[in-house]
Amino acid sequence: MPLSRRGFLAGAALASAAAVIGGAPAAAAAAPRSALGTRSALGTQDWLAGFGDATALQRLTIPGTHDSGARFGGLWAQCQNTTIADQLNSGIRFLDIRCRVTGGSFAIHHGAAFQNIMFGDVLIYCRDFLNAHPSETVLMRVKQEYSSDSDATFRAIFDDYLGNRGWRSLFHIGDGLPSLGQARGKVVLIADNGGLPGVKWWDGGVFDLQDDWNALPNAKYPKIEAHFRKAVQQPGKMYINFVSTSASLPPRWNSDNLNPRVHSFINGSEASGWRGLGIVPLDYPNTRAGLVDSLIRHN
Repeated sequence: MPLSRRGFLAGAALASAAAVIGGAPAAAAAAPRSALGTRSALGTQDWLAGFGDATALQRLTIPGTHDSGARFGGLWAQCQNTTIADQLNSGIRFLDIRCRVTGGSFAIHHGAAFQNIMFGDVLIYCRDFLNAHPSETVLMRVKQEYSSDSDATFRAIFDDYLGNRGWRSLFHIGDGLPSLGQARGKVVLIADNGGLPGVKWWDGGVFDLQDDWNALPNAKYPKIEAHFRKAVQQPGKMYINFVSTSASLPPRWNSDNLNPRVHSFINGSEASGWRGLGIVPLDYPNTRAGLVDSLIRHN
């Protein structure tokens, strides 16, 4: 079964926050725990408004989606059943964007499966959301998918989006992760292509990654728990803890196994006081009611 699946894929602002907190001074609002008393009042669209500008992104728990645009292509290709706009409104703040080079543009793909949107559509979703919610930020991994063009070609197309197509002002692009204040209203570029600018996905000085994408759920789950523990015990890096897996079964079936287990764990007694769990990309997060909310509460 795993071989057939791989064969398929291969071929086929701050002031309002202070008022909610009750007039707390800026120094108090900057503490990571400040969101706990305001999250429910602010809601999933504005949950980052409960943090001060000096907050380090590495100290947050950030719900995300794996293969964020993958809503089409059948059981083996689909990883989500909500649009990127709906994901952002639900509290998701990390997007995993897979781009195929085609005709001088980026088409969003999961393996061979075109996802009926282009990179420009993704940027429109992000722009509209951030214009409506300027306290927020979106961390975006950009990866080449289902094309083998050179890094230079990939970079030239990305630069065309920034320049000729007018998207430069949407992005925060730097060698390291910005503070929350620097990131508000912006898409923080995380480069998973050798030609792209921005903080590099493979930079072990910045990120600590758990992404055993081909582990069966019973083998994957202990790795998820262990990475949560490591994030709490050894803070400093941006931890990325993929809950998703595509081993042997379609992503939806695996998410139906793993998402409830992760939800129960983070709501349990051991994890009750944990903060700063990092980025947590999920398949089908909306199918487990309250999961994204529970992640946000770990701030």
